[in-house]
Amino acid sequence: MAHDALTQLVALLAGVAGLVTFVGLVTIPVVSSYERAWERVAAGLLSLWVLGAFVGVGVLLGGLVVYEWPRVF
Repeated sequence: MAHDALTQLVALLAGVAGLVTFVGLVTIPVVSSYERAWERVAAGLLSLWVLGAFVGVGVLLGGLVVYEWPRVF
């Protein structure tokens, strides 16, 4: 297996593991804590908002590491 393929496989598995963890630890408890259907839908959409914030912070921090790597090391 080529190094690029291995890197892509690890990144894919990490993304899937992160998504499964988010759904299991955030989305399911949030949605199950409400009784009405519209409340569950709203809570699910708001949990997607939180997921977007987590992804955004991760992308910004990753970009900062890539940008600053040559200067620090």
